[in-house]
Amino acid sequence: MTGVPALFPTALLMTVTPSHRNLTFRSYFLLPTSYFLLPDPHMRTIAKPKPGDYPAYADMYISLLPDDGRILEHLWDNFLATRSFIQSLPEERLTYRYAPGKWSIKDILVHVVDDERIFAYRALRFARNEQANLIGFDQDEYARHAQGDARSVASIFSEFEAVRRSTITLYENLPADALDRMGHGTGTANDATVRALVYHIAGHELHHMMVIRERYV
Repeated sequence: MTGVPALFPTALLMTVTPSHRNLTFRSYFLLPTSYFLLPDPHMRTIAKPKPGDYPAYADMYISLLPDDGRILEHLWDNFLATRSFIQSLPEERLTYRYAPGKWSIKDILVHVVDDERIFAYRALRFARNEQANLIGFDQDEYARHAQGDARSVASIFSEFEAVRRSTITLYENLPADALDRMGHGTGTANDATVRALVYHIAGHELHHMMVIRERYV
């Protein structure tokens, strides 16, 4: 990790080495960044989903991921790469739109976070054998009401990191038989397994980073 985050998720603080458990919260700011550990380097492997595990449209995301089972590691590595890339851009570029009505880079980042929250929530419900159909969401309305351009990039990445750590923790602890449990969206065209949803989350981020590189910088 290249810097101490502005806000420390509770899960992150709990990973501090035992010899430092008696430190006050304020004194965490004085520790070298090496004490703030990354997610477990030996994360669970989750095999890539098969066609039929997810709706056809999701292949544009899932196909971007390697078939090595290291999806949780990729989630963390890709978050770090995304943060490094976006933070290298000039501030004025973050609110640029390449055409009227298109999202800015800040809008895209908030959308990626929103999408991950929603798909991780779906994964939780499907994993717990939810039988109800879960409704979708209007991404353009969400983006319009999120007001991404009014936020600092630091605040966006603070939220992004918290959501990403939560997703990884959820998948680290799901029962093995939950991964292939199929859940239902609005109509059978949106059915997906819990396994497929984590690949969707990872591929969705990669897709939008590709769009930013192609059209915004």
